[in-house]
Amino acid sequence: MEKSHAYNHFHTQVKPALVSKLEEFRLLGYNEVSESGLWDFLTKKKWKKVKPEIRLYEIIDDILSVKVSDYISFTTIEMYKNNDFNLNDEDEWKDLLK
Repeated sequence: MEKSHAYNHFHTQVKPALVSKLEEFRLLGYNEVSESGLWDFLTKKKWKKVKPEIRLYEIIDDILSVKVSDYISFTTIEMYKNNDFNLNDEDEWKDLLK
C-alpha cells in the first residue's frame, strides 16, 4: 500500500485547477486523462520532493503549468513499470506499435 502524499490535503481546494487542466487536455484531444491520473502525476513526478512550507498558490501554479508531453511521458514510463512486457512476443510488439 502506498503512503499518503504530504500535499493530499490540498486536493479539495485545488479541484477547480485540476478540472481546468483536464479541460485543456480535452481541448487538445487527450480525452482519457482522469483527475486521479493527473493527481498521480503531480504527486509522483512534479512533487516528488516535498517542500514543507509550500503555499496553495504554488500548488495551483504547478497544476496549471503541467504540459501534456510531460504527463504522457510519465504515463508511458509508469505503464512500462507496471506491466510485464515480453518484447519477444510478436503480438505485444504489434500492440505497442499501434
